This record gives sequence, structure tokens and C-alpha cells, in this order.
Amino acid sequence: MTPTSVGGTLAKQGPVAADPSYTRRPKPVDVPQLATLAALATELEAPRLADEARTAAERILQGRFYVACIGQFKRGKSTLLNALVGRPLLPIGVTPVTSVVTVLRHGEREGVRVRFVDGGWREVPVDLLVGYVSEQHNSENRIGVTAVEVFVPSPLLASGMCLVDTPGLGSVFAGNTEATRAFVPHVDAALVVLGADPPISGEELALVADVARQVPDLVFVLNKADRLSESDCEEAARFTEGILAGKLGRPVPPLLRVSATGQLAGTGRNGDWPKLEHALERLAHEAGADLLRAAERREIERLMARLLAEAEEQRLALVSPREASERRIADLEAALRDGEAAMGDLGYLLQAEVDRLARRFDEDRAAFLAESLPAAQTELRRAIHSLPDRGLRTLAHDAASGLARTRLEAWVTRETPAAERLYREASERFVKLANDFLSRFLGSGEVGLSSLPETLGGEQGFRVRSQLYFTELTALTTPSPLLSILDRLLPADRMRRAVAGKAAWVLDRLLTTNSSRVQFDLTDRVRESRRKLESEIRARLAEALRSARAALQRAQARQAAGDESVTTELARLDLIRQRLLACRPEGER
Repeated sequence: MTPTSVGGTLAKQGPVAADPSYTRRPKPVDVPQLATLAALATELEAPRLADEARTAAERILQGRFYVACIGQFKRGKSTLLNALVGRPLLPIGVTPVTSVVTVLRHGEREGVRVRFVDGGWREVPVDLLVGYVSEQHNSENRIGVTAVEVFVPSPLLASGMCLVDTPGLGSVFAGNTEATRAFVPHVDAALVVLGADPPISGEELALVADVARQVPDLVFVLNKADRLSESDCEEAARFTEGILAGKLGRPVPPLLRVSATGQLAGTGRNGDWPKLEHALERLAHEAGADLLRAAERREIERLMARLLAEAEEQRLALVSPREASERRIADLEAALRDGEAAMGDLGYLLQAEVDRLARRFDEDRAAFLAESLPAAQTELRRAIHSLPDRGLRTLAHDAASGLARTRLEAWVTRETPAAERLYREASERFVKLANDFLSRFLGSGEVGLSSLPETLGGEQGFRVRSQLYFTELTALTTPSPLLSILDRLLPADRMRRAVAGKAAWVLDRLLTTNSSRVQFDLTDRVRESRRKLESEIRARLAEALRSARAALQRAQARQAAGDESVTTELARLDLIRQRLLACRPEGER
């Protein structure tokens, strides 16, 4: 569903012609260089690069530029985007929701289309969007969605601005999926969503610094400002602005204090909402053309470099004697085996870190119980003292259950981010060593970078979602009818002591059992995340070897056809190289 190259120009196919919700705009820039790169990628038998060039040309032709909404989990990114377009289109929730990069773009009517790994687009009803983009319904993107576009008749988007919803902390810039990594080169500006309570965290600060190195145009938003008093919000904004300025080494614009929930519902303080809309409108109208030109230049440079590497790889395979090529593949296979061994050694190292974290989680649980049990028991006794005699056992049981859940949920809220931080720290050395090996492998001159994804980005958190659920231990803790009868036969003071003792036992069992579930859930997420990370590294190495073998097979086919065939192919590759160099942006030729 992307444009195809015909006679050196792009035929407007795909969403431009087929999608009735697309609003036509005058073509802002011409893209002959991208069209040429798409054609040359096809000639080099690099279909993935050809598709990337066509996709880039399509979005430039349509005047679309991407403003990615980024921020930490629970900062309200999806809610903010819903409020900006005036419609609750994107799913929201108190748990991580977005699992797939989702693009909001202008359309004459509301609509949704989903692209899958096979490259095909499918239109879906708007009310089914959640099934494709939410972590709950599409955990770890198991159904293979590569892109989601939501069309909405929003005046804010009419200029060509596209708002991008991203999964998780730093999702686009250091994501854990190929989809988010692949989107990095296409981000033109960023809407950074921070929180008023609590203020900016260390992870968010690192994210902003990472974003600022790649994207010059940033808009900072302090969301959920209505949860604080005016003075507290002002203090949080000043604190955050100072921290940001120090980290970036330059002044930052004032944070725009808003309440996305209040704006969407039409209630609460609007704060700086008009300023936010004005900032985005100004970005669209004053900087939109510059962003498009920068995007075109960036795409040309990136694709040209990868295609030049592809052409060079094919040339080297042709000029090398067959025996040398076969030795080179044998060396690569040996390097891959060494890499597998290295990954195994690294795996043992990371497993040791996993075991260390498991012990840490056990210590955290013990500390939680030591702190919570006595305080919860005291609170339970006070609660039981104020309850009526009638139905006391059931009410006391409910009070114990409620206290246990409240304290456990508060602990999980604190413990999960801390556990993810510990996992990130534990995996840093593992990722660095893996990337060092990949860099040596790819930098050996044997394998072209064009057919390979980038090296691993830093881990941003667990790669699997929580499977935690709280058990109420109903079979053990529900009061029996017989006890209710006996309660009526006992004196009131003895009955209350008996009920209090049973409720205290229930509270103890609930806290002990469920805190153990939390501990095991965190440990399992660490172990599964480690397994997925190691699997991804092994897949990168295997892909590098497949690329080298494919280049050798093409060269061997030419060599088998005779010297004249090799000479003809070398001349063709040289011509392709010259045409690629001619695609350099003006000022670099």
C-alpha cells in the first residue's frame, strides 16, 4: 500500500488514492531522489530498503511530519492525544496500554487501518482499535501489527502534522520492539509528557536528554496539573525546568501545565491548554515545511549510506576468488559459533544477575511484611472496634481483605518501577558486550549493514507484562455459616475477640501469600525478559550470517556464468554506485 516507482517518478497509489479519508494537500516538496533510491534498491535486490524509500517518499509527498508523544508510563500520553484531537479514540487505562506505535493523522472522516508483517493494510472499525494497539489485547504485539493509522477530522492535523502515540518510557528512541526501533528515523518533533506528581524522575531525565540529541523541536507538557494546588504545581514546574536546563545545558521553554483528563471531559482547570494548542499550531505552520525538508534529507542520507554498503558488499563478493569467498563464509560461521559461545557466557553472567535480583526481591518482600503487618494489624483492630455486632465476622473479613489489597497495591506501585530499574542496570553490561561483538562482526567488512537492523538499544524495562493477580484465599478465609451461629451464642466481648483473632489471621495470610505472588511475578518477568533479550541477540547474529551467505550465492551464480557475466555485473554495480552518489543532498556533492 505504498507508492511504486514508475519511470523514475512515484505513482500515487496506496493511501493517497485508495483511502477516502485522506485530505489532499498541495505537494510541498518533490522527492525524485527518494524515488531513485527506491528504484536502485530494487535493482540491488534489497526489497526492505526499497519499501522504506517508497514509504518515506509517500509521507513527504503527502506533507506529513511526525510529532511523537513520549514519556514515562502513567503520564497520560494517550489521554493527552485524545484531548488534542477532541475525541476519546486511543485506549487509556491505569496499566500500560499502548503496545504498538499508533499514528493520528488527518482524515475527512474517522477511520482506522492496520498494517501487518506481510505488508498488507486492513481497515477496521474505530471501536475495535483497542484490540490491535493495547497491551492487554495484543500483548508484546503477538498478532504482528507493524503500523496503525487513525484518521480523524481534527483541525490541528489538517496541516499535515501527525501525532504519534508510543509505548512505554522512551519507546520510540530506545524501544524493545523492531516496530519502535524502525520508527526512530521518522520522528521530526517530540511532545514530551512529564508529571506534576511526582516530578521528573531519573529515567525521564535520561529520556529527554536522549530525545534532545535526535530531535531539535521539543514541546514540554506537565500533565495532571489539576491534582496539585496552584503553588505546588508552580513549584513542580520550576523544579522540573531547572533540572531539564541543567541536563540539556541550555534554557528550556516554560512547561505547559495542563490536565488532559479535564480537557477531554470539559471539566477542571484548563491551565495552559490554549498555549499547548498554540505551540503545536505554530510548529505546524511555521516549522512544518522545514521539518519536511529535514526529514527528506535525513531519509536520503540514511538510505543512500545503506545502499552504498549493499553495493559494496556485492562487489566484494564478485571480485574475491570463490575459494576466498567460501573461506570468508567459513570464518563468519566460526565467528558466529564464537558469538554463540560468547552469548552463552554472557547468558551465565546475566543469569547470575537474575538470581541476585531474585534475592533482592525476597529481601524487599521481607521488609514489606515487617513494615506492613504490624501497622495493618493495628489498623484492622481499630476498624473492627467501630463495626456493629450484626454481621461482624463478614464485615471484619472484608476489612482485612480491603486492608491487605490496599497495602499490596501500594507496594506493587513502588516495587515494580524499582524492579525494572534494577533489571535495566543488570542488563546494561550484557547489552554493551553484545553490541561490542555485533560491531566487530559487522565492522569486519564481510557483511553489509544495509540488510541488518541497528545494534541493540538499551533495555527500558521488562519485555513481558505482569501475570500478577491477587488471591483472596476464599476457601480458607470465608466465614462459615456455623461460625455465624456460634457468634450469636457467645458473649459480645468473647465474640469480638474471636472475630478479631480470625480477621488478624486472614490479614496475615493475605499479605504473606500475595506478597509472595508479587515476588514470583517480578522474578519471572526478569527471567523472561532476560531470555527474550538473549534470543534477540542470537537472532541478530544469525541474520548477519544469512546476509553474507546470500551475497556469496549471488556472486557464485555470476562467477559460474563466466568472466563476461562478472564484468557486466561489476559495471552495473559501478553505475548503481554513481547513481547513488548523485542522490546526495545539495551541498554535499
